[in-house]
Amino acid sequence: FYGDLEVSRLDEMPPGRGKISTVAVNGKTDRMRVYRELRKRIVDGGRAYIVFPLIAESEKLDLQAAVEGREELAEGIFRGIRIGLLHGKMKLADKEREMRAFARGETRVLVSTTVIEVGVDVPEATEMVVEHAERFGLAQLHQLRGRVGRGGRDARCVLIAYPPVTQSARARLRILVKTLDGFRIAEEDLRIRGAGDLFGVRQHGLPELRFADLVADQGLLLLARKAADELLEADPGLKGAPALREEFARVVRQRASWLEAG
Repeated sequence: FYGDLEVSRLDEMPPGRGKISTVAVNGKTDRMRVYRELRKRIVDGGRAYIVFPLIAESEKLDLQAAVEGREELAEGIFRGIRIGLLHGKMKLADKEREMRAFARGETRVLVSTTVIEVGVDVPEATEMVVEHAERFGLAQLHQLRGRVGRGGRDARCVLIAYPPVTQSARARLRILVKTLDGFRIAEEDLRIRGAGDLFGVRQHGLPELRFADLVADQGLLLLARKAADELLEADPGLKGAPALREEFARVVRQRASWLEAG
């Protein structure tokens, strides 16, 4: 079911991009140090995104949110610096106004939710801070990081995580610090979350494979595909391998409802 999938690898940064350095820090001990350093960079002409996981604080979740986070920063460490706010519940005109102000440099810091994950291009933005990074997925963090360093200048992404941090969250942060390679990040995401079901509704979790590992066994999958191609070319009806033909028919019958879906 997997062996006939082709793999295309894009392992180069788009032209005109700066280098992005990524660090992960403990929010309990290092948060204010991060913001003191960020203030210096803003005063020196930089522009920054600060991303929060929620729009407003919730009694059910112990997470700081964008609205309250902006107020805290504006009244504290970033006093005197204009800070914008962007989230998904704002009217379109208000969103566009905030983005224009940030793009023009009228706003030096833009506090946001993940609404900036795609479709945002401000080449002058060189700083990204993600609050509660342990709550985000790998692909989401990689997309957020891609909002900076788009104008040729080197950029920085700081991932602030708050304990307790799960083992899988540590693994996500570790790979983001280690590489900018989207292909490798996607492989790690597959390994950590699991591929889910090819025939089924689960979109994550370990697949129903007894021995194979879709990431580690790619070379073996290619060899198996080559062997299957050669076998079918020589014997399209598998007449010389009745046991294999029967096993294949059994598996197809078992999964027929998913093959016919859509």
